[in-house]
Amino acid sequence: MTAKVIDGKAISKEIREGISKEVSEIKEKFNITPGLAVVIVGNDPASHTYVGMKEKSCTSVGMYSEVHRLPEETTQEELLQLINQLNEDNKIHGILVQVPLPGGINENIINSYIKTEKDVDGFHAINSGNLFLGEDSIVPCTPKGIIELIKSTGASISGKNAVVVGRSNIVGKPAAVLLLQENATVTICHSKTKDLKEYLLKADIVVAAVGKPELVKGDMIKEGAIVIDAGTTVVDGKLVGDVEYSKACEVASHITPVPGGVGPMTIAMLLENTLEAAKKKCK
Repeated sequence: MTAKVIDGKAISKEIREGISKEVSEIKEKFNITPGLAVVIVGNDPASHTYVGMKEKSCTSVGMYSEVHRLPEETTQEELLQLINQLNEDNKIHGILVQVPLPGGINENIINSYIKTEKDVDGFHAINSGNLFLGEDSIVPCTPKGIIELIKSTGASISGKNAVVVGRSNIVGKPAAVLLLQENATVTICHSKTKDLKEYLLKADIVVAAVGKPELVKGDMIKEGAIVIDAGTTVVDGKLVGDVEYSKACEVASHITPVPGGVGPMTIAMLLENTLEAAKKKCK
C-alpha cells in the first residue's frame, strides 16, 4: 500500500479563498474589516518566520493586520498593558501572542488577559473549558486544522480508534477532545506511556504532536491508518516530523507531509477564527 498524501497546502488554499469572499462581504455589508493583532516578544528566528507568514496570510484574504514586535527585555507588565490596549481596540477582532515567550513571562497569565472573544488561538481558560464541555468556543487552530485534514480523506471518524501522541495544551489535549466530539475512541500517549507501539498498532487514526523527529516508526502504524503528523523539528537544516514518513507511507492509507501538511492548515484556521470573531461583532 502507498499512502495518499493529504495536501494541507491545497486544502488550506481552498479555505482561504472562501474566507476572502466572506471578508469582502463583511466589508461591503457592515463596513468592518476583520483585524488580527499578532504580538511577538524576543528574537526567536522561527517565531519571526511564523509571524511573517501570518501577516502575509492576513493581507492575502483582505484582513487588517497588525504586528507588534517587542524586545527580549519586555516585562510581563508591559506585555499585559499592550494586550489591554488591543482588547479595547475596535479594529482588532483577534489577538495572538506568539510562543515561546522569554523567561519571566507567564504564558497562562498572558492568555488569561486576552478577551475571550478575541482569543483566536483558543488558549484562554474559558475557551478551553467550553471546548471540554462541548459548548460554543474558539477552537485552537492546529487541532481544528487536524480534524479538517482527517475529514478531507472522506473517512468517518465516528467509531474509529484514535491515538494522539502528545498531551500539550496547544495540540495534544484539544485534538483528543475534538476527536471525542467526533465519536472516536481516543487514547492519549505520552513520554510515560509503556510500549507506544502496542497502542499505535490498534489505531485507525494517528495524530503525532510531540516534536521528536521520527518517533513514530513505520512498523508502529496499522495498515490503512490515517496519519496526521503535527510535529516539526529542524534536523540538519530540514524540517522533520514526528513520523518516519518514508516507512509510514508504505502502510498508511493517508498521511500528511512535513512541511506542507498541518502547518498551512494552522494558519488557515487562525484566519477562520478571526473571521468568526469579526462576524460575531457584526451581529
